[in-house]
Amino acid sequence: MRITEVLKAKQLRDVVTISPDAGVRELIATLAQHNIGALIVSADGTSLDGIVSERDVVRRLHSDGTVIDNTVGAIMTEVVKTCAPDDQLDDVMKAMTEGRFRHIPVCDGDRLVGIVSIGDLVKHKIDELQFERDQLDNYVHRV
Repeated sequence: MRITEVLKAKQLRDVVTISPDAGVRELIATLAQHNIGALIVSADGTSLDGIVSERDVVRRLHSDGTVIDNTVGAIMTEVVKTCAPDDQLDDVMKAMTEGRFRHIPVCDGDRLVGIVSIGDLVKHKIDELQFERDQLDNYVHRV
């Protein structure tokens, strides 16, 4: 199974981005508004300048109580692991687990085409296993 299949199955297909110049308050409001855990940081809405998540805010809040007054660019992760639409779901899940991150941008060359969370991947994997189980169950009961 490939990442492109996960993207097709997602209810929210638009990639929500935020400018590196935006404030952390705007970041928090946008995360809450869209009920998501991370945003792609992009100066132009299409490039990948970084990623910022709830974790980034919480980790900075612990060491710096003034994080709420910072910009997204000050707290974002700049070196971002990405995947491609043709990547295998299991390989991406492994990379996310080993890297201990929950969101991964999907890029087709230099073009940002989506973002998937570990929850998206787990849901897709469970659906796949359920389908296979049902197929096996139907086969066994037909014999």
